[in-house]
Amino acid sequence: MKENKMATMPMNKLLLNMSIPLMLSLLIQSLYNIIDSIFVARLSEQALTATSLVYAIQFLMIAIAVGTSVGMNALLSKRVGQQDKEGACSGATTGLILVLGTAVIFSLVGLFFSNPISKLLTSDPELQNLTQQYMSICVVFCYGVFLQTYGQRLLQAVGDTVLSMISLIIGAVINICLDPLLIFGMFGFPQMGIAGAALATVIAQWISAASALLMNRFKNPIIHVSFKNYHFTLAEVKEIYRVGLPTIIMQAIGSIMTFAMNAMLLTVSSTAVAFFGVYYKLQSFLMMPMNGLGQAAIPIVGYNYGAGNGKRIKEVWKIIIPVGVAVGLLGTAIFMIFTSQLMSLFSAGEELLAIGIPALRIISVTFVFGSVTILCGYFASGLGNGVINMIGGAIRQLVVLVPVAYVLTITLGISYTWYAFWFAEGLAVIYSLYATRKEIKTKVDPITSEE
Repeated sequence: MKENKMATMPMNKLLLNMSIPLMLSLLIQSLYNIIDSIFVARLSEQALTATSLVYAIQFLMIAIAVGTSVGMNALLSKRVGQQDKEGACSGATTGLILVLGTAVIFSLVGLFFSNPISKLLTSDPELQNLTQQYMSICVVFCYGVFLQTYGQRLLQAVGDTVLSMISLIIGAVINICLDPLLIFGMFGFPQMGIAGAALATVIAQWISAASALLMNRFKNPIIHVSFKNYHFTLAEVKEIYRVGLPTIIMQAIGSIMTFAMNAMLLTVSSTAVAFFGVYYKLQSFLMMPMNGLGQAAIPIVGYNYGAGNGKRIKEVWKIIIPVGVAVGLLGTAIFMIFTSQLMSLFSAGEELLAIGIPALRIISVTFVFGSVTILCGYFASGLGNGVINMIGGAIRQLVVLVPVAYVLTITLGISYTWYAFWFAEGLAVIYSLYATRKEIKTKVDPITSEE
């Protein structure tokens, strides 16, 4: 195996080279989630609320797909850094078995439990019907989500983020094109309403997954899935989930938080739920550059940790944190200045604007803290520690945010709910910086002193 760019390319150039395609692909992915909501909002505010309710379920699927693939990515990058090609291929095969097994479970849940789950999410009959329509399609045919994420992480593990980006762009473009055709029945397509939005998403995910897997088959020079002489071992599963499980939990926390916040906000109004769905997708769009930078850092840190190159690992840390701060500040400025324009994208009425404009401005103050917390989590995951990512995510999205939001809502009203983000993000960034610097001292400093 030849020395690859993660060992030799100047770090500024390497991070730029690997993260820009990831940022672009994630931004596009987030963009088509937003466009989904923009089209659905034109049906009705009830339809927009239904997609916000289902987003908690979708987020859980994405959490498990991403967590498993991140754990596999960290393992494969380390083995590539150790020049262990056979071990990397074995890890990729195990990863495929895990993601397919999980997809089957979700598909069965969608097939048999979409209606009961819809009734659990809301008591409104119309909202139940819209929620069930959207959920049943997205969950039953969820295989594309898992295989798409898996294929992209295989490419990222060997440093090829451009092909990973292309596979995601293919899905995004298809989704954006299919949305108006299937929702409104344009150019001879059936008018399917909210079910059309779900079908457009599923078709795009499957095509994106197929393209990512084909790119791995023909363009990945190192890692290939093979069942010849392959042995499934619990040790390898444990290795994947040592990083992957905390990431899954951290990602799933977002799903639990969304469910809890929606349940609480429904006691105020369905418009508040619609706003929270809008906010979450806008915020996700902003944080995608941080996720792209962090995902690029995982294989770089993992490779150099496996190769015993502590100096390069520290270079990653010195670059990503200042970048995170800069992007967070830019995001705050955009949300402060263009608040009305952002809300108007979603056909917001007077009540949605009255809740959304001040809320977006309050929450945007915390974007710097959120950016740094996310990057700390990814950096630590590259060193084989996914717990920091999990705890940081739990603080900022659940264990502090939801209780404080609940107390503020029942005591001071919906206008003050959003200050809960200040408490949650502030505590999360303090913990994440402390824990990650401790990880650097424990794992990176010793190998740096030996160089």
